[in-house]
Amino acid sequence: MNLDNCPRCGKLYAKNFRDVCPSCMKEIDHEYQLCADYLRKNKGANITELSDETKVSVKQITKFIREGRISLIGVPNLMYPCEVCGTLIRENNMCTSCRATLMNEVRSSNNAKADQKKESDKTPGSATAAYRIMDRRDRA
Repeated sequence: MNLDNCPRCGKLYAKNFRDVCPSCMKEIDHEYQLCADYLRKNKGANITELSDETKVSVKQITKFIREGRISLIGVPNLMYPCEVCGTLIRENNMCTSCRATLMNEVRSSNNAKADQKKESDKTPGSATAAYRIMDRRDRA
């Protein structure tokens, strides 16, 4: 039997396919139901309003959205924060500007690695000179 501490409440529980204990899972399901009911009645709600009215954290609401439990299709104002800068977005994990910044950093890192590889592939001048001297000595 695989035991673990619940990351939400700290209780020891028998670990199964869920990452929280059964009592916390019931609480999360209740929070989801509160959010779903509120959104059915208030289609124009944003994430802050939803959190304030249901007392469910923005982080948990965001998790519901990412898991696909809450759909953004019928709720035009519901957006969740970018994981990097906190700007409200409707898809992916990062906003467009953070994604562009990340891509630029990856490209510059790859270019630096390529330049470093080119430098390491070049044999130093003294090593080639030593080789030529050894060649000359063997011929004589």
